Amino acid sequence: MGKKQSGSAEKKPVEKKGNTKNTDKSDQSEGKGKGGLKAATAVNVRHILCEKHSKATEALQKIQEGQRFDKVAQEYSEDKAKAGGSLGWMVRGSMVGAFQDAAFALTPSTVDKPILSPLVKTNFGYHVIMVEGRR
Repeated sequence: MGKKQSGSAEKKPVEKKGNTKNTDKSDQSEGKGKGGLKAATAVNVRHILCEKHSKATEALQKIQEGQRFDKVAQEYSEDKAKAGGSLGWMVRGSMVGAFQDAAFALTPSTVDKPILSPLVKTNFGYHVIMVEGRR
């Protein structure tokens, strides 16, 4: 009835996984406003523009319920970007301030599972914004 010492013959070095910290998420310095996203000079952006806050809110709710961004854009958007709300590649400086800030802060996503901005108010109206790519 002696105690078995299993493992005394095979001493394995203990792997220290705690020392390899992922600094991606914790190192989001506010200095440049990039917050984890790589610096980009252009974004492939889609938006829904509504003059009235209530209509923009309704469009936002439809997307959050699971409808595709491009379908909601065709139905609700009041601007020339009727092609699913696509504005194409826009460079920094070519958009109005609040719109640009929101667009460059977004993570790229797809029209069927978009990552959206909250409503953005500009002199054109209210925008719901998503970004499909950054470069």
